[in-house]
Amino acid sequence: MSKMWELFQGNSLSSPPLWFMRQAGRYLPEYRKIRETCPTFLELCYTPELATRVTLQPIERFDFDAAIIFSDILVIPQGLGQHLSFESGKGPQLEPLNLSFFQTKLSFAGFLSQMAPVYEAIRLTRAQLSPSKALIGFSGAPWTLALYMLEGEGSRDFAKAKQIAFQNEKLFSSFLDFLVSAISLHLIEQIKAGASALQIFDSWAGLCPSSHFQKWIIEPTRRIVSSVRDVFPEIPLIGFPKGCGANLIDYSSHCDFSGISLDSSTPLSWAVKNLSSDLILQGNLDPLLLCAGGEPLKNAIISIHQHMNGRPYIFNLGHGIVPQTPIKNVEDCIKWVRELR
Repeated sequence: MSKMWELFQGNSLSSPPLWFMRQAGRYLPEYRKIRETCPTFLELCYTPELATRVTLQPIERFDFDAAIIFSDILVIPQGLGQHLSFESGKGPQLEPLNLSFFQTKLSFAGFLSQMAPVYEAIRLTRAQLSPSKALIGFSGAPWTLALYMLEGEGSRDFAKAKQIAFQNEKLFSSFLDFLVSAISLHLIEQIKAGASALQIFDSWAGLCPSSHFQKWIIEPTRRIVSSVRDVFPEIPLIGFPKGCGANLIDYSSHCDFSGISLDSSTPLSWAVKNLSSDLILQGNLDPLLLCAGGEPLKNAIISIHQHMNGRPYIFNLGHGIVPQTPIKNVEDCIKWVRELR
Protein backbone atom coordinates (compact mmCIF):
# COMPACT_ATOMS: atom_id res chain seq x y z
CA MET A 1 0.00 0.00 0.00
CA SER A 2 1.40 3.42 -0.96
CA LYS A 3 2.25 5.94 1.71
CA MET A 4 -0.11 8.47 0.14
CA TRP A 5 -2.96 5.97 0.06
CA GLU A 6 -2.38 5.19 3.74
CA LEU A 7 -2.63 8.89 4.47
CA PHE A 8 -5.97 9.17 2.67
CA GLN A 9 -7.19 6.16 4.62
CA GLY A 10 -6.57 8.05 7.86
CA ASN A 11 -3.47 6.20 9.04
CA SER A 12 -0.89 8.10 11.07
CA LEU A 13 2.53 8.39 9.45
CA SER A 14 5.87 9.22 11.06
CA SER A 15 6.76 11.73 8.33
CA PRO A 16 4.62 13.26 5.56
CA PRO A 17 4.43 11.70 2.10
CA LEU A 18 6.41 13.78 -0.36
CA TRP A 19 6.27 14.57 -4.06
CA PHE A 20 6.74 17.74 -6.13
CA MET A 21 4.63 19.27 -8.83
CA ARG A 22 6.61 19.25 -12.08
CA GLN A 23 9.10 16.84 -10.49
CA ALA A 24 9.90 15.40 -13.94
CA GLY A 25 11.42 18.24 -15.89
CA ARG A 26 14.28 20.39 -17.06
CA TYR A 27 16.20 20.53 -13.77
CA LEU A 28 17.07 16.84 -14.31
CA PRO A 29 19.93 16.08 -16.74
CA GLU A 30 18.37 12.72 -17.59
CA TYR A 31 15.15 14.51 -18.59
CA ARG A 32 17.05 16.98 -20.79
CA LYS A 33 18.81 14.08 -22.50
CA ILE A 34 15.51 12.46 -23.46
CA ARG A 35 13.95 15.80 -24.41
CA GLU A 36 16.77 16.34 -26.91
CA THR A 37 15.66 13.21 -28.78
CA CYS A 38 12.12 14.55 -29.33
CA PRO A 39 11.42 17.20 -31.97
CA THR A 40 8.55 18.61 -29.89
CA PHE A 41 7.32 18.62 -26.30
CA LEU A 42 4.03 17.09 -27.41
CA GLU A 43 5.82 14.17 -29.06
CA LEU A 44 7.35 13.39 -25.68
CA CYS A 45 3.90 13.56 -24.05
CA TYR A 46 2.34 11.28 -26.67
CA THR A 47 5.09 8.64 -26.86
CA PRO A 48 4.11 6.26 -24.03
CA GLU A 49 7.51 4.64 -23.59
CA LEU A 50 9.26 8.01 -23.31
CA ALA A 51 6.56 9.56 -21.12
CA THR A 52 6.91 6.56 -18.82
CA ARG A 53 10.70 6.90 -18.62
CA VAL A 54 10.40 10.59 -17.79
CA THR A 55 7.70 9.94 -15.18
CA LEU A 56 9.91 7.40 -13.42
CA GLN A 57 13.14 9.44 -13.50
CA PRO A 58 12.50 11.45 -10.30
CA ILE A 59 11.34 8.30 -8.50
CA GLU A 60 14.53 6.48 -9.42
CA ARG A 61 16.73 9.42 -8.44
CA PHE A 62 14.94 10.73 -5.33
CA ASP A 63 12.57 7.94 -4.19
CA PHE A 64 9.55 10.27 -4.01
CA ASP A 65 6.40 8.72 -2.53
CA ALA A 66 4.39 9.42 -5.69
CA ALA A 67 4.90 9.70 -9.42
CA ILE A 68 2.77 12.06 -11.49
CA ILE A 69 2.25 11.04 -15.09
CA PHE A 70 4.16 13.16 -17.56
CA SER A 71 1.59 14.98 -19.66
CA ASP A 72 0.07 18.46 -19.92
CA ILE A 73 -3.26 20.04 -19.03
CA LEU A 74 -3.68 21.25 -22.63
CA VAL A 75 -3.92 17.78 -24.14
CA ILE A 76 -7.67 18.07 -23.47
CA PRO A 77 -8.23 21.02 -25.85
CA GLN A 78 -6.12 19.24 -28.44
CA GLY A 79 -8.10 16.03 -27.98
CA LEU A 80 -11.29 18.00 -28.60
CA GLY A 81 -9.95 19.33 -31.90
CA GLN A 82 -8.22 22.63 -31.09
CA HIS A 83 -4.80 23.09 -32.67
CA LEU A 84 -1.98 23.14 -30.11
CA SER A 85 1.77 23.61 -30.32
CA PHE A 86 4.56 24.51 -27.91
CA GLU A 87 7.02 27.09 -29.18
CA SER A 88 10.36 27.82 -27.54
CA GLY A 89 10.21 31.09 -25.66
CA LYS A 90 6.45 31.41 -26.16
CA GLY A 91 4.97 28.42 -24.37
CA PRO A 92 1.68 26.85 -25.49
CA GLN A 93 0.07 28.25 -28.63
CA LEU A 94 -3.53 27.38 -29.46
CA GLU A 95 -5.70 28.57 -32.32
CA PRO A 96 -7.96 31.02 -30.41
CA LEU A 97 -11.44 29.56 -30.07
CA ASN A 98 -14.49 31.54 -31.17
CA LEU A 99 -16.85 30.93 -28.25
CA SER A 100 -19.92 31.29 -30.46
CA PHE A 101 -18.88 28.26 -32.50
CA PHE A 102 -17.33 26.00 -29.86
CA GLN A 103 -20.02 23.32 -30.39
CA THR A 104 -19.11 22.98 -34.07
CA LYS A 105 -15.34 23.49 -33.69
CA LEU A 106 -14.89 20.96 -30.87
CA SER A 107 -15.91 17.32 -30.75
CA PHE A 108 -15.60 14.16 -28.68
CA ALA A 109 -15.35 12.09 -31.88
CA GLY A 110 -11.59 11.52 -31.69
CA PHE A 111 -11.06 12.36 -28.05
CA LEU A 112 -10.30 8.92 -26.62
CA SER A 113 -8.06 7.94 -29.53
CA GLN A 114 -6.09 11.19 -29.13
CA MET A 115 -5.76 10.56 -25.38
CA ALA A 116 -4.89 6.85 -25.78
CA PRO A 117 -1.10 7.41 -25.52
CA VAL A 118 -1.61 9.13 -22.14
CA TYR A 119 -3.53 6.13 -20.80
CA GLU A 120 -0.95 3.74 -22.23
CA ALA A 121 1.81 5.70 -20.47
CA ILE A 122 -0.11 5.32 -17.21
CA ARG A 123 -0.44 1.56 -17.76
CA LEU A 124 3.27 1.21 -18.52
CA THR A 125 4.24 3.37 -15.55
CA ARG A 126 2.01 1.48 -13.14
CA ALA A 127 3.54 -1.80 -14.31
CA GLN A 128 7.08 -0.53 -13.61
CA LEU A 129 6.33 1.52 -10.48
CA SER A 130 6.66 -0.07 -7.06
CA PRO A 131 3.31 -0.85 -5.40
CA SER A 132 4.55 1.32 -2.51
CA LYS A 133 4.39 4.39 -4.76
CA ALA A 134 1.24 6.27 -5.72
CA LEU A 135 0.68 7.17 -9.38
CA ILE A 136 -1.08 10.50 -9.83
CA GLY A 137 -3.17 11.35 -12.86
CA PHE A 138 -4.34 14.89 -13.49
CA SER A 139 -6.20 17.41 -15.60
CA GLY A 140 -6.74 21.11 -15.84
CA ALA A 141 -9.96 22.56 -14.43
CA PRO A 142 -12.70 24.00 -16.71
CA TRP A 143 -11.96 27.65 -15.87
CA THR A 144 -8.23 27.37 -16.52
CA LEU A 145 -8.66 25.39 -19.74
CA ALA A 146 -11.31 27.83 -20.99
CA LEU A 147 -8.97 30.79 -20.47
CA TYR A 148 -6.23 29.17 -22.55
CA MET A 149 -8.66 28.05 -25.24
CA LEU A 150 -10.20 31.50 -25.68
CA GLU A 151 -6.97 33.51 -25.28
CA GLY A 152 -4.92 31.19 -27.51
CA GLU A 153 -1.84 31.34 -25.29
CA GLY A 154 -0.68 31.94 -21.74
CA SER A 155 -1.16 35.40 -20.29
CA ARG A 156 -0.70 37.24 -17.01
CA ASP A 157 -4.30 38.42 -16.91
CA PHE A 158 -6.12 36.58 -19.75
CA ALA A 159 -7.88 39.89 -20.46
CA LYS A 160 -9.23 38.83 -23.84
CA ALA A 161 -10.66 35.53 -22.56
CA LYS A 162 -12.21 37.11 -19.47
CA GLN A 163 -13.85 39.86 -21.51
CA ILE A 164 -15.38 37.23 -23.80
CA ALA A 165 -16.68 35.34 -20.76
CA PHE A 166 -18.23 38.45 -19.19
CA GLN A 167 -19.87 39.48 -22.46
CA ASN A 168 -21.32 36.00 -23.10
CA GLU A 169 -21.99 34.59 -19.63
CA LYS A 170 -24.70 32.12 -20.61
CA LEU A 171 -22.69 30.74 -23.54
CA PHE A 172 -19.52 30.65 -21.44
CA SER A 173 -21.33 28.57 -18.81
CA SER A 174 -22.37 26.15 -21.56
CA PHE A 175 -18.74 25.97 -22.65
CA LEU A 176 -17.68 25.13 -19.09
CA ASP A 177 -20.34 22.38 -19.04
CA PHE A 178 -18.79 20.93 -22.19
CA LEU A 179 -15.35 20.96 -20.58
CA VAL A 180 -16.76 19.31 -17.44
CA SER A 181 -17.74 16.31 -19.57
CA ALA A 182 -14.32 16.12 -21.26
CA ILE A 183 -12.36 16.45 -18.02
CA SER A 184 -14.52 13.89 -16.20
CA LEU A 185 -14.02 11.37 -19.01
CA HIS A 186 -10.27 11.98 -19.08
CA LEU A 187 -9.90 11.52 -15.33
CA ILE A 188 -12.00 8.36 -15.24
CA GLU A 189 -9.96 6.84 -18.06
CA GLN A 190 -6.75 7.62 -16.18
CA ILE A 191 -8.02 5.70 -13.15
CA LYS A 192 -8.98 2.77 -15.37
CA ALA A 193 -5.43 2.79 -16.75
CA GLY A 194 -3.88 2.62 -13.27
CA ALA A 195 -3.81 6.06 -11.64
CA SER A 196 -4.22 5.73 -7.87
CA ALA A 197 -4.92 9.42 -7.15
CA LEU A 198 -5.91 12.48 -9.17
CA GLN A 199 -5.16 16.20 -9.02
CA ILE A 200 -7.20 18.93 -10.72
CA PHE A 201 -5.10 21.98 -11.54
CA ASP A 202 -6.97 25.29 -11.59
CA SER A 203 -3.79 27.24 -12.20
CA TRP A 204 -5.59 30.53 -12.89
CA ALA A 205 -8.34 30.32 -10.27
CA GLY A 206 -7.00 33.54 -8.78
CA LEU A 207 -8.17 35.42 -11.88
CA CYS A 208 -11.81 34.51 -11.34
CA PRO A 209 -13.67 37.29 -9.50
CA SER A 210 -15.47 36.35 -6.29
CA SER A 211 -18.75 37.38 -7.90
CA HIS A 212 -18.41 34.51 -10.39
CA PHE A 213 -16.35 32.03 -8.38
CA GLN A 214 -19.30 29.85 -7.44
CA LYS A 215 -20.66 29.37 -10.95
CA TRP A 216 -17.42 29.39 -12.92
CA ILE A 217 -15.12 27.42 -10.62
CA ILE A 218 -16.87 25.73 -7.71
CA GLU A 219 -19.93 24.32 -9.47
CA PRO A 220 -18.12 22.91 -12.55
CA THR A 221 -15.41 21.42 -10.33
CA ARG A 222 -17.99 19.93 -7.96
CA ARG A 223 -19.65 18.17 -10.89
CA ILE A 224 -16.37 16.72 -12.11
CA VAL A 225 -15.58 15.28 -8.68
CA SER A 226 -19.11 13.89 -8.45
CA SER A 227 -18.82 12.24 -11.89
CA VAL A 228 -15.51 10.61 -10.96
CA ARG A 229 -16.81 9.44 -7.58
CA ASP A 230 -19.88 7.91 -9.21
CA VAL A 231 -17.49 5.46 -10.92
CA PHE A 232 -14.61 5.32 -8.42
CA PRO A 233 -15.96 6.41 -5.02
CA GLU A 234 -12.74 5.71 -3.10
CA ILE A 235 -10.23 7.45 -5.37
CA PRO A 236 -8.29 10.27 -3.65
CA LEU A 237 -8.84 13.59 -5.44
CA ILE A 238 -6.78 16.71 -4.77
CA GLY A 239 -7.90 20.18 -5.82
CA PHE A 240 -5.41 22.94 -6.58
CA PRO A 241 -7.17 26.32 -7.10
CA LYS A 242 -4.02 28.44 -7.24
CA GLY A 243 -4.31 31.99 -5.96
CA CYS A 244 -7.96 31.88 -4.95
CA GLY A 245 -7.40 33.15 -1.40
CA ALA A 246 -10.37 33.03 0.96
CA ASN A 247 -12.48 31.38 -1.75
CA LEU A 248 -10.67 28.20 -0.67
CA ILE A 249 -13.20 27.83 2.14
CA ASP A 250 -16.21 27.49 -0.18
CA TYR A 251 -14.19 25.59 -2.78
CA SER A 252 -13.07 22.94 -0.31
CA SER A 253 -16.43 22.62 1.44
CA HIS A 254 -18.49 22.20 -1.75
CA CYS A 255 -16.26 20.13 -4.05
CA ASP A 256 -15.81 16.92 -2.00
CA PHE A 257 -12.06 16.72 -2.50
CA SER A 258 -9.95 14.37 -0.40
CA GLY A 259 -7.18 16.96 -0.26
CA ILE A 260 -6.40 20.57 -1.12
CA SER A 261 -3.07 21.73 -2.53
CA LEU A 262 -2.06 25.14 -1.20
CA ASP A 263 -0.08 27.71 -3.16
CA SER A 264 2.77 29.60 -1.55
CA SER A 265 0.66 32.70 -0.86
CA THR A 266 -1.79 30.83 1.39
CA PRO A 267 -0.87 31.16 5.08
CA LEU A 268 -0.75 27.69 6.59
CA SER A 269 -2.05 28.98 9.93
CA TRP A 270 -5.12 30.32 8.11
CA ALA A 271 -5.61 27.08 6.14
CA VAL A 272 -5.33 24.88 9.24
CA LYS A 273 -7.85 27.08 11.06
CA ASN A 274 -10.38 27.53 8.24
CA LEU A 275 -10.31 24.31 6.20
CA SER A 276 -11.96 21.10 7.41
CA SER A 277 -9.78 18.83 9.51
CA ASP A 278 -11.03 15.97 7.31
CA LEU A 279 -9.07 17.41 4.37
CA ILE A 280 -5.49 16.40 3.67
CA LEU A 281 -3.52 19.58 3.03
CA GLN A 282 -0.68 19.60 0.49
CA GLY A 283 2.03 22.21 -0.08
CA ASN A 284 3.00 25.05 0.15
CA LEU A 285 6.78 25.47 -0.06
CA ASP A 286 7.78 28.31 -2.39
CA PRO A 287 9.61 26.71 -5.37
CA LEU A 288 12.29 29.40 -5.11
CA LEU A 289 13.02 28.42 -1.51
CA LEU A 290 13.81 24.98 -2.89
CA CYS A 291 16.01 26.74 -5.43
CA ALA A 292 17.74 28.77 -2.70
CA GLY A 293 18.46 25.74 -0.49
CA GLY A 294 20.48 25.77 2.71
CA GLU A 295 19.21 27.15 6.00
CA PRO A 296 16.31 29.12 4.43
CA LEU A 297 15.00 25.87 2.95
CA LYS A 298 15.50 23.87 6.14
CA ASN A 299 13.79 26.55 8.22
CA ALA A 300 10.84 26.63 5.82
CA ILE A 301 10.43 22.85 6.07
CA ILE A 302 10.40 23.04 9.87
CA SER A 303 7.93 25.93 9.76
CA ILE A 304 5.52 24.02 7.53
CA HIS A 305 5.67 21.03 9.85
CA GLN A 306 5.09 23.18 12.93
CA HIS A 307 2.13 24.97 11.35
CA MET A 308 0.52 21.62 10.55
CA ASN A 309 0.67 20.92 14.30
CA GLY A 310 0.22 17.16 14.05
CA ARG A 311 -2.32 17.34 11.22
CA PRO A 312 -1.64 14.77 8.45
CA TYR A 313 -0.37 16.47 5.28
CA ILE A 314 1.51 15.91 2.03
CA PHE A 315 4.78 17.80 1.62
CA ASN A 316 4.87 19.57 -1.74
CA LEU A 317 5.58 22.88 -3.39
CA GLY A 318 3.21 25.79 -3.81
CA HIS A 319 3.61 25.35 -7.58
CA GLY A 320 5.89 23.49 -9.97
CA ILE A 321 9.62 22.99 -9.45
CA VAL A 322 11.61 25.55 -11.49
CA PRO A 323 14.22 24.48 -14.08
CA GLN A 324 17.16 26.15 -12.31
CA THR A 325 16.67 24.14 -9.11
CA PRO A 326 19.94 22.47 -7.98
CA ILE A 327 19.62 18.72 -7.56
CA LYS A 328 21.48 18.88 -4.22
CA ASN A 329 18.72 21.11 -2.84
CA VAL A 330 16.11 18.53 -3.77
CA GLU A 331 18.18 15.83 -2.07
CA ASP A 332 18.57 17.99 1.03
CA CYS A 333 14.85 18.78 1.11
CA ILE A 334 13.85 15.13 0.95
CA LYS A 335 16.35 14.23 3.68
CA TRP A 336 15.08 16.96 6.00
CA VAL A 337 11.41 16.14 5.38
CA ARG A 338 11.99 12.47 6.14
CA GLU A 339 13.71 13.38 9.40
CA LEU A 340 10.56 15.15 10.61
CA ARG A 341 8.75 13.57 13.54
